[in-house]
Amino acid sequence: MEKELIQKVQKYHDLTKKALEEIKKFSNLNKEQELIADDFLSMAENYFSDAKFFQKKGELLTALAAFSYAHAWLDAGVRAKLFETKNDVLFTLP
Repeated sequence: MEKELIQKVQKYHDLTKKALEEIKKFSNLNKEQELIADDFLSMAENYFSDAKFFQKKGELLTALAAFSYAHAWLDAGVRAKLFETKNDVLFTLP
């Protein structure tokens, strides 16, 4: 079971890292939308950073949860049409 958890944490690390690298804000956002998009991105980056910290400490369940939250912030931004992507593997497209 530990091996499976380690693999799952690594999978979600890699998935979220790729999503963070790929995501970009729509260029036509108004000021309010821009601030919201920046907040979503900041939350995703912070959760990703926290997840890596927990992963290094060996707190794998907490790391997995944090990677999931990080990716969820990005996915929510895509669904809210704040972030532009055509990748239907990494994101749930609107």
